[in-house]
Amino acid sequence: MTTGTLALAIVAVILAQLTALALVGYHRRKGMSPDRTSHPDTPLAAGNGPAWDGYRDFVVQRRIMEDAAESICSFYLTPVDGQPLPAFKPGQFLTFKLQIDDPETPPPKTLVRCYSLSDRPRPDYYRVSIKRVLPPAGNPAVPPGRSSNYFHDHVQEGMRLSVKAPSGHFHLMEQEPLPIVLVGGGIGVTPMLSIINYLLQSDSQREIWFFHGLRNSSEHITKEHLESLAKGHPNFHLHTCYSRPGTKDVEGIDYRHRGHVDIKLLRLTLQLKRHQFYVCGPRAMMESLVPALEAWGVATDDIYYEAFGPATLPKHQKPKAQVSKPEMAQPAITVTFSKSGKSLTWNPNAESLLEFTEDNDIEVDSGCRAGSCGSCQTALKSGEVDYSQDPDADVESGHCLLCISKPKSDLTLAA
Repeated sequence: MTTGTLALAIVAVILAQLTALALVGYHRRKGMSPDRTSHPDTPLAAGNGPAWDGYRDFVVQRRIMEDAAESICSFYLTPVDGQPLPAFKPGQFLTFKLQIDDPETPPPKTLVRCYSLSDRPRPDYYRVSIKRVLPPAGNPAVPPGRSSNYFHDHVQEGMRLSVKAPSGHFHLMEQEPLPIVLVGGGIGVTPMLSIINYLLQSDSQREIWFFHGLRNSSEHITKEHLESLAKGHPNFHLHTCYSRPGTKDVEGIDYRHRGHVDIKLLRLTLQLKRHQFYVCGPRAMMESLVPALEAWGVATDDIYYEAFGPATLPKHQKPKAQVSKPEMAQPAITVTFSKSGKSLTWNPNAESLLEFTEDNDIEVDSGCRAGSCGSCQTALKSGEVDYSQDPDADVESGHCLLCISKPKSDLTLAA
């Protein structure tokens, strides 16, 4: 072998080794999500299990009372099959199918209800924190919340529950690393805890402002946990507001502001720059705060709020600009309920067929009110509907979800 031939052989071997190393590196990078490299604790890192279809059996590993009044209980749920849990987006909820004994009818009644996940994504358990719903003050004739009282009174450690995979359109948006403002009123703190725990555990550098509104220390949950986070993370700013402080509640120690979380407080506290706003709480708070944020100049696309349960709030839209040409009057739409024997003129101001149905005293099942649980699915005998969003639930052929739809034409519903 000549010297030239030997040199060429050595070069060929070196090139082959470099090519092999490059291919190995390429395949390693290809198998790793970009999100995992840039965000070490994104939901993808929480577990490798896929989201499941239908209901999956979970067991209650722990239940912990969170507040002094013992009105809020956290339930720690692990899958019976022991497989890793799928990731979820912080802020989403779980859907439960409950079999509740009804003293008036011997067979157990099936209830479908949704509760926000109250912790960051983890591979081994989910947590929900549920507030017992009592009759309104001064109106004891109104029945208490059936599902929340069932959880508090009957769901014990070791019990099995049927659970759908996490879902919901209210969740942390990570496309833009904007500073975020979280407003949680009462039990509306639960999805905020999921978002806060996720961001801070993953060492996010986003500025986080949390305005926590509640009546007093008797219902103050995770107080020590949140205060510890505020001390340990300079980008996390905690503002606790008591609307009715107790005699032993000390301003500056137990809470920071007296009163409700309102637009005045936000304007006095926040810098004049773009933020993402997340709002979850009583309907009265959202009905006042969401329009006030828009009036302040916050873009509608930067405002997110809880969209299921008793605090459901229709998406607030800014008034449309006046057009010179008047719009054509739309023909009246008739909605017929075959079981109830009612034929009604559709109210264009109704936010959904579910709201229209309830306003006219027609009983239908409902759960999440966000197109996720499927419990309001109703047979559509004739006509068409428009959806305000894509359903998360699987809708059977010839059916519609009342909670996220409006009539497109005259309808006949099997309700």
